[in-house]
Order: sequence, then structure tokens, then C-alpha cells
Amino acid sequence: MAKNNGKPDPSRLRPGLASLLLLLGLLALSGTSSQPLTQAGFRLPILFHGVYPGGQTGEEDDITPADLSSYEQTVGKTAAWVYFSNNWYRDRSFPLATATWIRNAGSIPYIRLMLRDSPEQDHANTVFTLKRILAGEFDQDLRRWARSARDFATPLIAEYGTEVNGEWFPWNGVWNGGGSTKGYGDPNVPDGPERFRDAYRRIIDIARQEGAANVLWVFHANNDDWPQEAWNRLENYYPGDAYIDWLAVSVYGAQTPLDDYWDEFRPTMDAVYPRLTVLAPAKPIILAEFGVTLNNPLGSQSDWASRALADLIGLRWPRVMGFSWWNEFWQNDGNRKHDTTMRVQDNPALARVFQTLVGADPDVLGRLVFPHGIRIRRLP
Repeated sequence: MAKNNGKPDPSRLRPGLASLLLLLGLLALSGTSSQPLTQAGFRLPILFHGVYPGGQTGEEDDITPADLSSYEQTVGKTAAWVYFSNNWYRDRSFPLATATWIRNAGSIPYIRLMLRDSPEQDHANTVFTLKRILAGEFDQDLRRWARSARDFATPLIAEYGTEVNGEWFPWNGVWNGGGSTKGYGDPNVPDGPERFRDAYRRIIDIARQEGAANVLWVFHANNDDWPQEAWNRLENYYPGDAYIDWLAVSVYGAQTPLDDYWDEFRPTMDAVYPRLTVLAPAKPIILAEFGVTLNNPLGSQSDWASRALADLIGLRWPRVMGFSWWNEFWQNDGNRKHDTTMRVQDNPALARVFQTLVGADPDVLGRLVFPHGIRIRRLP
């Protein structure tokens, strides 16, 4: 694809592009300055490369520097952000130790703020319910968290309500009033999504009141709505442009060797991408989580990833500004042949894909520092 190796033509770009480049390059973030990096058929070539590097227990909060180093050395590129969970069933404090080593490694901490009772899925919370968040029962915990985030003093990315339109997590509407309109708030809006929306707004309002302006807030949806009911559409959960800096989406293929489906990345992303662009036309989009398992007989992990990365880098979805591979291993039963692994370190063919399409591409950024002489390229 042709590239302009000179400086951007100002007439081709938005007047606020320089401040936006500083915003994204340094993540000196606010809720009012996010703009799409597209204008008149051109886009900056930059894609940010992040990762969930895989932990030890599967609870996503015990990642280590060794996990990150192993992934980065295999891929041949550093990570712009490192993604991990802050599980409140374990500790309601800001995850200072993990955020600090991630910063020391040169990456931005990306925190999944997980107000949940346990790591088990498909059930309601009894402690960290949306009703109790809305009633202010955790305000003091949230204020302490926000003050610690503020005092961290360097950029952070955070999300509450990961994959909110999926019923596996307790903040989904299934567990919080569903499609009823009689139990909370606006009688024209389904209660489950409305409660989530207002709870997330409360969390962000508290962070802003405590001065945590260094936190970029993300709205993270699953690619499909589960349950597939009109009230559960991802759009119903969105807290609004005044609160959210980035949109994010998860797109997975088969997650175990036993899964009897093999969903390709392109059609899945093609289906959800237009919904996100309409939902918030001025917000950047990231692929917060994507991956597919090794050893499912229905398809090749490396081919799946190669096609996905080629489409991302080829700007098939021009509002997508970055991606994070879910680099994890877990057991599904006692049979090792049924273990799931998405780790690039476990599949030489997958490692070669990442080395070629991520590690060797200068337009895929592993550190949030822009190269000298920013380039733009024409959209497909």
C-alpha cells in the first residue's frame, strides 16, 4: 500500500490532529479530545500493539514480568499496553505493584476493573451488585482507588464492565433487571443496561472528582450480544461520549480444542464494527481481546491469526487503533490434548506470524512514542 513518507498535509487532517497525536502518543488523556484519525480518505498508519501476557492461575491478576518478557521476545516487539484484571474479590485496592512493574517495563498499565465476587462465571454478584454500586456502598473504596490511580501520576487505561453484553459476567443485564423497564430509572429504557450505564458513570465521576485525570476510560463490549435479545444490545449499555474515551471489543475464535465451531475473524469483526462506529462516531476503537486456540481440528491457529492481523494492518477497519492478543494457556479437563493454548510461545507457526506481521512492521507501535516524520496512507 502506498505511503507518504513526508509530513502530513494539514489540509488532509483535522485541525486538532497535533493535539490528538500528543494525546495518543503520551496518553495524556481527557474525555473531550478523542477524534478519529481519519479525514479525506487518509489515516495515520499507526496501530498500537498491546497484550494480555498470560498469568499463572487463570484469574488474570497474577501476570509477571517474565510473562511479558517471554511474549515480547517471541514476537519481537514491545507492548504499548499490558492488560490485566484487578479482581475486587481479592483486593479492592489500586493494583500498584503490577502497574508499577508494567510502567518500569516501558508499557502503559491497562486495568480491567473487575468488581465481582469470585472468578466463577454465569451467576449474579451478591456483594458487588450494580444496585449497591449505585447506592454508593463502594464509594469510599472507589475514592481510595481513584486517589491511588491519580498519585500513580503517569498514564493508565481502565475499563469497568468487560464484555458487558455477555451474560457470563455479573454486570450483564441478565443479572440486574434484564429487559424490565419498571424497576429502575427511565421507564422507556431496559433496567439491566440502564443500571450498568449509571454505575459506570458513577465510577468515572468519582475518579474525576478525585483528580484521576491520567486515566483513560474504555467501554468494552463482546462482538455478539448474549443473550441475543433486543434489550441486551451493546448499544444500550454505553455510558456516553462524555464519559468514555475509547471503545473496545472482544473477538474470539474457538477457545478449546473441543469446540465444534471455527468462527473466522473477518466476518465476526465485520458484523460488530459498524455498530461501534455508529455508536460513537468520534471515538477510537481498539480490539481489546482476540485469540483462538491451538489444536482444534476445524482450523489452523496460525492461519486464523495471520488473516486477522493482515486485515487489521491493512486498515479494513480504519477506526481500529490497536489490538491485544490474549496470550493464555488453561486446562479444560484431565486430558492434555484438550488443553487450550493461545500462547505464541507454544506454536512456532503462530510465533512466525506475529514476528512477520507485528514484530517487523514499523507501523505497529510497541511503545507510545511516535517516529520522526509521521506518515499517512490512503484508506482502502
